[in-house]
Amino acid sequence: MTSIFKWQRIFLLLLSAVALAACSVGPQITTTQEVSSSADTPYENILVIALFASFDVRKQFEKAVVKQLLESGTDAVASTSMMNSKTPMTRQTYLAMVETLDVDAVLINEVSRLDSKTSLKDASPEATYNVGATYYYNVWSVELTEYVEPPSIEVKSSVALATQLYAVVNRELVWAIESKLKIVQDAGRPRHYPFIADEAKAIVAHMSKDGLIAQ
Repeated sequence: MTSIFKWQRIFLLLLSAVALAACSVGPQITTTQEVSSSADTPYENILVIALFASFDVRKQFEKAVVKQLLESGTDAVASTSMMNSKTPMTRQTYLAMVETLDVDAVLINEVSRLDSKTSLKDASPEATYNVGATYYYNVWSVELTEYVEPPSIEVKSSVALATQLYAVVNRELVWAIESKLKIVQDAGRPRHYPFIADEAKAIVAHMSKDGLIAQ
């Protein structure tokens, strides 16, 4: 397995909660399906589902989206709040949640495309100088200590996230968008992905703009 393929696979499985430092450009949103004429908007109670392989990733992403929906005045529940890491991600599991919660819409998020490139990045050396006098006039001794960190692993990725909203009453897709963003990650510095919050804000902002939730 090549180094690039290995890191692509790891990133795809963990998406946004692998312990990496990341910087990213804000998401660019494209509407892939306009609001359906049959949509009974605005929706007032939404089940948020993230179809990522890592339970921790799903939990963090869903929590961020739910937070934004609640702040907008729309009731919302994260699917991970009703399951654990061993609960199967099946249609039956989510339909049971819909019936229990009596929601009127389901918001589904999943990775639709991923392009990733991995490379080694040399670290900048750190140098310290210790200057001391000698027995000779106007002559100084200089001791140089230089520390060079090992090369870091840098992952540059282009990610597309598909978000779809389904109406519960007829189980029809009523709205969909695709969010694209570029991320540069340093695999040696653990930190949660900052783009989770940016994605959540962008998704809910577009839902509000399109009249899917109360404004």
